[in-house]
Amino acid sequence: MQAPDQPILRDIVLVGGGHSHVGVLKSFGMRPLPGVRLTLICTDVHTPYSGMLPGYVAGHYDYDAVHIDLSRLAVFAGARLYRDEVIGLDRANRKVLCRHRPPVPFDVLSINIGATPQAQGVPGAVEHAVAVKPIARFNDRWLALLARVQRHPGTTTVAVVGAGAGGVELLLAMQFRLRRLLQSVGRSPDELVFHLFTDRNVILPTHNPGVRQRFDAVLAERGVVVHRNAAVTEVTPGRLRTASGEAVDADEIIWVTRAGGAPWLQDTGLALDANGFIQVQDTLQTVTDPAIFAAGDVASMVNYSLEKAGVFAVRQGPPLTDNLRLSVQGAALKPYHPQRKWLALISTGDQFAIASRGWLGFGGAWVWRWKDGIDRRFMRKFQDLTPMDTRAPPPQAASPSTVALSSEESLQAISAIAMRCGGCGAKVGATVLSRALGQLHPVHRDDVVVGLKDPDDAAVVRVPPGMAMVHSVDFFRSFIDDPYLFGKVAANHALGDIWAMGAQAQSATAIATVPPGLESKVEDLLFQMMTGALEVLNAANCALVGGHTGEGKELALGFAINGLIADDPAQILRKNGMRAGDVLILTKPIGTGTLFAAHARLAAKGRWIDAALQSMIVSNQQGAQCLREFGATACTDLTGFGLLGHLVEMTRPSAVDAELDLGALPLLDGAQECVAAGIVSSLQGANVRLRRALRNQQAMVKHPRYPLIFDPQTAGGLLASVPPDRADACIAALRALGYPHTVAIGRILAQTDALEPITLRG
Repeated sequence: MQAPDQPILRDIVLVGGGHSHVGVLKSFGMRPLPGVRLTLICTDVHTPYSGMLPGYVAGHYDYDAVHIDLSRLAVFAGARLYRDEVIGLDRANRKVLCRHRPPVPFDVLSINIGATPQAQGVPGAVEHAVAVKPIARFNDRWLALLARVQRHPGTTTVAVVGAGAGGVELLLAMQFRLRRLLQSVGRSPDELVFHLFTDRNVILPTHNPGVRQRFDAVLAERGVVVHRNAAVTEVTPGRLRTASGEAVDADEIIWVTRAGGAPWLQDTGLALDANGFIQVQDTLQTVTDPAIFAAGDVASMVNYSLEKAGVFAVRQGPPLTDNLRLSVQGAALKPYHPQRKWLALISTGDQFAIASRGWLGFGGAWVWRWKDGIDRRFMRKFQDLTPMDTRAPPPQAASPSTVALSSEESLQAISAIAMRCGGCGAKVGATVLSRALGQLHPVHRDDVVVGLKDPDDAAVVRVPPGMAMVHSVDFFRSFIDDPYLFGKVAANHALGDIWAMGAQAQSATAIATVPPGLESKVEDLLFQMMTGALEVLNAANCALVGGHTGEGKELALGFAINGLIADDPAQILRKNGMRAGDVLILTKPIGTGTLFAAHARLAAKGRWIDAALQSMIVSNQQGAQCLREFGATACTDLTGFGLLGHLVEMTRPSAVDAELDLGALPLLDGAQECVAAGIVSSLQGANVRLRRALRNQQAMVKHPRYPLIFDPQTAGGLLASVPPDRADACIAALRALGYPHTVAIGRILAQTDALEPITLRG
């Protein structure tokens, strides 16, 4: 996580990772505006470039070639990436409403979410057709379609509804790829039948007659059945019906028409056009609210009639960026004037394309190569990112004083920028703290006598008769830019020690560090982080009873956890109970250390980081209970010492040796690629010193997974030894409980050499 050099004074929130917003992010990464923070909210960490999507469908490009990695781009831009679905706006309080997280405040908001299929008006279309938009979700649908066609015996009929440039280009790309697929498995490509439906008498209605004639010829040559003046009025399983009463059977129905604005826009109070798109002025500000901008397909310019094409979203990126900068500085905005004519390069599935601009039209393989070059140059701007710690200093940006502030905010900004006090002077102000914490609702427990809502100096909890108290503490700085998600990970990590010992969590005391800034920014940051943490604590029936919050350069969070366990040493699941013959089980994949080191260096794919975070927020509570039920003899949770460090902590007091199977280790996606590139955590060096515990490390040091046994974990899984006759059933039960990567990674051996207790095998 990049700590800002200046206190945060203004928040620009970007909803959607469309073509305009990726330009905004790249620009802010190259030239930051001090005191201004960007937050990107989107449902996916990879966004497709529409210009190359048909080429991907046709098989000319792989996934990464046509997708912009929003996670890497956000790190480059110093922006926070919140992966969630936006469901509305609270314009009165300047907040974006999300489905799974607290509302996100904004000073300036921009919306670039593309178009949404409007199939609701056609009975059965939503249930029985595959919508192409939003294109960010199309990949899953396309891969599923490939699999279904390959499994489908005999003839497969595909119907595409919508004969604009997008529908025609997609149909030809699908046909090309599917024919080659059938050929590759020894089937006849003629088993494929394609239908194209349009409610007009021509295809590509926004292009000139010459271009339309060229595509008419291509479609006829390739045997596509074109249905003109055939508005689809009903879709049933395996069948379409048109306004004329014609019925066509189809195994797959692709919907590439009737796009409109997202349904949640209807309740925002923003002025929308007849199709539900946001009406904007020439400055790309909404006509309703000057603090809200919109660009790309979701925007409808009141003074221009633009086709819904990616070229306009790309061209709107620079003026949108300029006006977002000017808006937070209180300066006059600049109008954007789109071009009257624009060039469209439309592919025909194979490596051939037709150019269309106004009355002009021409085609050839060289046009496809031209298009390919243009598209690749565009993508390189977002793929070739220089890490923030090595690139040249950006041009001198405006000073923080240029950010538009009210008089009260100006006083707060002066205070935030001033030299900070230490001691108790470094505490977060009482007003900010009370407002943030007042919105939190910790779980109620009868054994908490004095807790978070009480004004006393300390919490008071009862220890029930026959129970013993278990204490644990964890604290670390944030490694991601999403405070809500960081709060969840930090709380989950802190609870891990309690679960691993077989205890139940009772209470938690928090300690947090937040960077200085305007009161509203500090309050929201604290609220977001503690909301995420409290969701985890409440789910564990662990009462948040108090804590301490202070100022610091970087966001950090930790918890002192109290747990309860039966006052009987035999009930405590410790590290020293391993027995020869036990099977060694690990419940989660490893690799968080190298992945987040790579993330900071822009060397990790967004989907790797997203998968790692999803693993980190999986609680070990049920896993620990399951291990106890299957007679686990020893258990610990994997954290900073890495797999080898924790295994040594278990074998030595147990007076046993262990054999570890490197080939069986469950790994997070991308972890092996990152260590192969030489990217390791800053704690790796200290952990590597434990290699002296390895009996045959010289023989295994070149194994590609060898470095990962030293990789420090955050909120890692449980490492446990289980009697051999119960191991398989235990693994199956753990997988059924939501730990799908659970696997046996080795076995426990009788002790032969206390100095080198661990043997590796590949």
